[in-house]
Amino acid sequence: MSEAGGGRGCGSPVPQRAPWSLVATTAALCLVTATSVWTAGAAPMSREERQKLGNQVLEMFDHAYGNYMEHAYPADELMPLTCRGRVRGQEPSRGDVDDALGKFSLTLIDSLDTLVVLNKTKEFEDAVRKVLTDVNLDNDVVVSVFETNIRVLGGLLGGHSLAIMLKEKGEYMQWYNDELLQMAKQLGYKLLPAFNTTSGLPYPRINLKFGIRKPEARTGTETDTCTACAGTLILEFAALSRFTGATIFEEYARKALDFLWEKRQRSSNLVGVTINIHTGDWVRKDSGVGAGIDSYYEYLLKAYVLLGDDSFLERFNTHYDAIMRYISQPPLLLDVHIHKPMLNARTWMDALLAFFPGLQVLKGDIRPAIETHEMLYQVIKKHNFLPEAFTTDFRVHWAQHPLRPEFAESTYFLYKATGDPYYLEVGKTLIENLNKYARVPCGFAAMKDVRTGSHEDRMDSFFLAEMFKYLYLLFADKEDIIFDIEDYIFTTEAHLLPLWLSTTNQSISKKNTTSEYVELDDSNFDWTCPNTQILFPNDPLYAQSIREPLKNVVDKSCPRGIIRVEESFRSGAKPPLRARDFMATNPEHLEILKKMGAASSVDAEDGLRFMQEMIELSSQQQKEQQLPPRAVQIVSHPFFGRVVLTAGPAQFGLDLSKHKETRGFVASSKPYNGCSELTNPEAVMGKIALIQRGQCMFAEKARNIQNAGAIGGIVIDDNEGSSSDTAPLFQMAGDGKDTDDIKIPMLFLFSKEGSIILDAIREYEEVEVLLSDKAKDRDPEMENEEQPFSENDSQYQSAEQLAPGSQEVDLVDGESPEENSPNSHPEPLSPAATDNAAGASPSEQNSDPTENQGPAGLDGECTDLDNQVQEQSETEEDSSPNVSWGKKAQPIDSILADWNEDIEAFEMMEKGEL
Repeated sequence: MSEAGGGRGCGSPVPQRAPWSLVATTAALCLVTATSVWTAGAAPMSREERQKLGNQVLEMFDHAYGNYMEHAYPADELMPLTCRGRVRGQEPSRGDVDDALGKFSLTLIDSLDTLVVLNKTKEFEDAVRKVLTDVNLDNDVVVSVFETNIRVLGGLLGGHSLAIMLKEKGEYMQWYNDELLQMAKQLGYKLLPAFNTTSGLPYPRINLKFGIRKPEARTGTETDTCTACAGTLILEFAALSRFTGATIFEEYARKALDFLWEKRQRSSNLVGVTINIHTGDWVRKDSGVGAGIDSYYEYLLKAYVLLGDDSFLERFNTHYDAIMRYISQPPLLLDVHIHKPMLNARTWMDALLAFFPGLQVLKGDIRPAIETHEMLYQVIKKHNFLPEAFTTDFRVHWAQHPLRPEFAESTYFLYKATGDPYYLEVGKTLIENLNKYARVPCGFAAMKDVRTGSHEDRMDSFFLAEMFKYLYLLFADKEDIIFDIEDYIFTTEAHLLPLWLSTTNQSISKKNTTSEYVELDDSNFDWTCPNTQILFPNDPLYAQSIREPLKNVVDKSCPRGIIRVEESFRSGAKPPLRARDFMATNPEHLEILKKMGAASSVDAEDGLRFMQEMIELSSQQQKEQQLPPRAVQIVSHPFFGRVVLTAGPAQFGLDLSKHKETRGFVASSKPYNGCSELTNPEAVMGKIALIQRGQCMFAEKARNIQNAGAIGGIVIDDNEGSSSDTAPLFQMAGDGKDTDDIKIPMLFLFSKEGSIILDAIREYEEVEVLLSDKAKDRDPEMENEEQPFSENDSQYQSAEQLAPGSQEVDLVDGESPEENSPNSHPEPLSPAATDNAAGASPSEQNSDPTENQGPAGLDGECTDLDNQVQEQSETEEDSSPNVSWGKKAQPIDSILADWNEDIEAFEMMEKGEL
């Protein structure tokens, strides 16, 4: 999400029906004026340093884009760990994530306008020629309507917008004749059949070649879509109509928005996450500002900015008032139930809500934007990246991080609004973390787990479309950009659409279709863009004063924000009973339990929350006995610690969370399966032995390599093509005997991750790895010798050769002891004793495949646990049929099943009291 300009005139009202050309002219002035307000509060950053950081962003983009073009193009995306392209159907399916891939060179199209923003006009011209000659939009592939709209249609329109700008300047693109626009129009018509529903809401997927419902289309049977999926079309579709004069696109997008508005919950003015595209019934009735809803709100406000239709602003303001009333619990933003907005729907937040401070800047509501942004920054400082989800006491809930740009986006807009150099330092931190933890020889790799630092073979197109654009603009001066960025609006994918579209081909009726709109008594409904003299009342330390109380919020304060008890506290009432405090022997607790659901709606809400917490707590107690994933980090030339592989642990051998890391060169054992005495003990002596899965117990393999003198072992899966990206991890169990004799660490890698090490051995002969509980900082000496990564390994500068053999090294300085304590339980895995045993049944796993428990080892006084996503555990049983994995009967189990049913019933209720 993003917007380069602002709303209406700065400081003084623009008449409600002012010509939109005036609005477009004044829109750009607001944030520019605001920028001059801040000259203090943080040490100013020199122009030289800003230029240096800007140049660093350019080099990082070249590294990512160059490797995509060399190793992946014309594939949709780059796989940076294996240095090849991701082609739909040729790689294991990742589920819905793959719906963005349509065999249309996605990353190239998504990067077009980034090239111009970064002043790479020659590369832009070459890229446009490649799109026109190589890209086919008529492929027999089912794609997401939402993703194809924001990435491909938006990318083509953004490229067209800047192509005509460059052509007008007279130096580049003189040959261009609207070819990108014609491709966009072709794609627009291919997406239109998705809108063939009674509601006007589009189907979530469409076949680019065969459309909807035809047998060969393999789609058109879906009944549900997310609110953002249906409500994030108006900018691209309206721009396509305004550019081409074909009004049908804007009409269809408006109809979808109108339907969503009509289906809002009237008492709360909130919308749910998922809706039935045929009936309009809400399927998921929770509401927030993150995944599933986020860009719906964004596009309401931006549709007003781009199109000048007052009804969009009225709708946005109505929703925004509800968000700030129910969802905003500063600095948190927590999902609620649309019919019971005082009842929180969950106790965690997802990373996509990081866009919201930027939207609040455009809205002019700066204080909560500063608060939420600072809270997110504190989470990033703890984990280096923003986890996909984290709990209300800031523990990791989902550990992945696919290099999302939303936080960088909000950082850019807060700097534009305040001019506070603090946000330049935030941007500098983002650059350092990307280079330090995500950069690999073939690009930048997503984080599989922010706690261990392990990588995923993934570099999404949005990383090039958005991240580098916002970071470069953050440090750039106006003269560093070859056009006026304030003349454009950013789409949710950061594609640029010109504001002059508001006065072009206005054939769509602008009548106010907002039914039953009642203007609230709220300053949010001002028709002006914010007056900076009011926002920052002569206090250059204003933003700093807002941030200061939040500096230690992650490590020490642990605000949970999951219940609304302010009024009851003021009246002297006791806080509600929490599941973690419940004692069955306490008569008062039993009395409170009896009242829940019977006395009042407040008691009912307390009861529902208590049941949810008790179910989570019971699940958590079972999962605490499981072990977290480990990391295998390649530290030798030319990797230097940049490549981190997710590894499964063992229930035997050296516990890497309690002892020193193990570092050493790797060597293959003979026999490779490690099931008998090794015939090459001299090769593995003092090294980390590589052994293949299969034919005997894991413990037997460990004993054989230990007897040969190995200081560690890595078991590589023999199932070709298996990967931690798509397969559930498991941990290696013992053999049913005493395994205290095994003293070395043992880790498990799937085939794909293992092949990365094997390929490195073939190419570089000597490969050194670090076995640890989480990735460690790279060797500073290696860093000094390393040149910036490029596509060709011949450009790497050789690192000083380490002595043969291996060594154990202490934890890096400054590491939090709690992060490596046995009380830390990130992402549990399930055990396996041997590789050819039958998998455990789902009932034996007794875990939700989408959620699990586990803290991230926080400092301070926070000790209770919240949910965190668990990869569905793949279990392989020990040879003994009586093996039981972490299954202890819970005294409250008999109640939990009934409570699950009650919760489902509560969530189905749309009217009346609980």
